[in-house]
Amino acid sequence: MTDAGPNLIPLIIVTLALASFIVAGLRARARSASDYGIGGRYIGRIGGGAAIASNWMSAASLLGMGGLLYLHGYYALAYVIGWTGGYVLLLVLMAGQIRRFGKYTAPDFVGDRYASPMAGLISAGISITISIIYCTAQFKGIGMLFGWLFGTGYRNGVILGAVVVVGYVIISGVLGVARNQQLQYTLLIVSFILPLMVLAYKLGYFWVLPQFGYGVAIQDLKREFGINFAAPFASGSLFQWISLCFTLMVGTAGLPHVLSRFYVVPNIRDARWSLVWGLFFIALIYWSAPAYAVFARLLEARAGMTLPPAAAEKMADLIVIRTAVMGGLPPWMIGILAAGAVSAAFFTVAGLLITGASSFSHDIYYRFINPRASETTKMALSKAAVVALAVVVLVIAMDPPGLIAEITAVAFALAGNTIFPAFLLGIWWGRANRHGVIAGMLTGVVITFSTPLFGRFLPVVADIFPLTSSAFFGAPAVIAVMVAVSLLTPPPPEEVRRFLAEQVHGHMD
Repeated sequence: MTDAGPNLIPLIIVTLALASFIVAGLRARARSASDYGIGGRYIGRIGGGAAIASNWMSAASLLGMGGLLYLHGYYALAYVIGWTGGYVLLLVLMAGQIRRFGKYTAPDFVGDRYASPMAGLISAGISITISIIYCTAQFKGIGMLFGWLFGTGYRNGVILGAVVVVGYVIISGVLGVARNQQLQYTLLIVSFILPLMVLAYKLGYFWVLPQFGYGVAIQDLKREFGINFAAPFASGSLFQWISLCFTLMVGTAGLPHVLSRFYVVPNIRDARWSLVWGLFFIALIYWSAPAYAVFARLLEARAGMTLPPAAAEKMADLIVIRTAVMGGLPPWMIGILAAGAVSAAFFTVAGLLITGASSFSHDIYYRFINPRASETTKMALSKAAVVALAVVVLVIAMDPPGLIAEITAVAFALAGNTIFPAFLLGIWWGRANRHGVIAGMLTGVVITFSTPLFGRFLPVVADIFPLTSSAFFGAPAVIAVMVAVSLLTPPPPEEVRRFLAEQVHGHMD
């Protein structure tokens, strides 16, 4: 896929799709700091579920997951199981209780629950770091897609995409994003599944539900070409697979921009039902990604053009688009698929930049520097923070450190080692205090980045705390630190414990 010029028809379709979102965003453009991630508007259970799903359907989901499945087969199902399982974990353990606290951001929750501005500040710093790492993966997807669409280099694609994303966020804010998320999910589900159905039909498989029909293609790969796509641990050990699954699960339950969806629902039942609907919508996409990977392998094998490992890895993040091209789909259908992928990356970046900006303007500036700041000042800082974060991400994304889904997994590891334990014990253990959460979060940061920090001197660290899978041992270690430090220090204020007992766990609404 090294076209010399722009892919005109897909480019037109992608432009029209993005223009429709921008028009919708302009109708709901942000006018206060609350529109930049602090608060928001409730849009119903099903609408909230669609917003959760579209907020979740990033470049890692529509591009990166297919790429990893294409490279590693069964082993990469850890991403499917981990990401969907994380929503089940969130539904069971935290969704309703988070709503009861009524805080607007993850740092708000941590700061108020533990009665510690310092804990809130550390949480804000972690939230910003998560946003930067996660955005880097999305920028890579945007750069590859825009480079393909315009027939230009990767770096030019990243720059162009960054300008468009930042412009949209500054203009419309989170209300535009939230409204658009329902429209976006409709585009995502159509753009991802319709081409897959046509591919399955052209290849002679069960096309009505290609998510089930591709199993026959796996058998054909093995019978015709000796490619065992379903070999369980050909690309990694059982321990690595379980560690990755666990890390992605607890990371999902700890991502700040996912948790923030539950602050705007009116009651605990709506919080839970929004999550149930979101999980259903997410599953529709996740059931489809493996089919693209299998069809890609089959089309390559039948054409006698199987790529060497290095070339395959370089192409993996665009394998979904490449499969559509190899399958001979018409340009307009490839354009629809590209529009879904672009919008997924586009709006995930928007949500992450908003989350990062609100952490700075509200949780850092307003709480610590200028508590009397006006809405105008907070608004200006939010916009400036969006630009600053985008510049940082752009610099990192110019030379991305890995595949889209691999970069994303690092953000999940950080969330699973820090935010998740803070929320879990903050909700379910009244004795957890500010000393414990501060010690725990700082320990989680060190654990997350222990491989690049200490791996060269202590190789065993990389085995215990892999960069993308460190929460398997890391999250329990952080919980143990929080428990030990909390028991060795004074308990939290009595009013906090009473609020937990009476308001969070004391009744049902």
